[in-house]
Amino acid sequence: MTCSIAPAQESDLPGILAIYNDAVENTTAIWNETLVDLANRRTWLADRTAQGFPVLVAHDTNGEVIGYASYGTWRTIEGFRHTVEHSVYVRNDQRGQGIGPQLMEALIEYARKANLHMMVAAIESGNTVSIRLHERLGFVTTGQMPEVGRKFDRWLDLTFMQLKLESSHG
Repeated sequence: MTCSIAPAQESDLPGILAIYNDAVENTTAIWNETLVDLANRRTWLADRTAQGFPVLVAHDTNGEVIGYASYGTWRTIEGFRHTVEHSVYVRNDQRGQGIGPQLMEALIEYARKANLHMMVAAIESGNTVSIRLHERLGFVTTGQMPEVGRKFDRWLDLTFMQLKLESSHG
């Protein structure tokens, strides 16, 4: 599916909220168990924007939000300032339509233009669809952490993947 991708606007927040809360309620993509409200997503968007981080939204031909992606600080210590951790979420009825790769490619391009060095993904190890997507985009698995999280009454394993954004020069 072809979608349009643009920076998120205030008007996109209800769609982002619905996708986020669906992931909280029904998936292990987000290990949070608490639903959030529109004020929470408004603060999140404002914080990302204030820090200079992109929040990209995919819209279908009717202008509905069908996915979003962002990246932010990986670790707060200065030595990590050239590395970001990202997230990408697609509305449940739109998964498997190629929206995730389109969002990821746009997000990676933003990171490259920002002269970042590394993008990190932390993926629940059972999410093979996301792991395969990241592999197709050039991410490599760099770590496995068994049973570091818990949701839906079971222990979850975490797979770390990363993508080098630049050719090494400094």
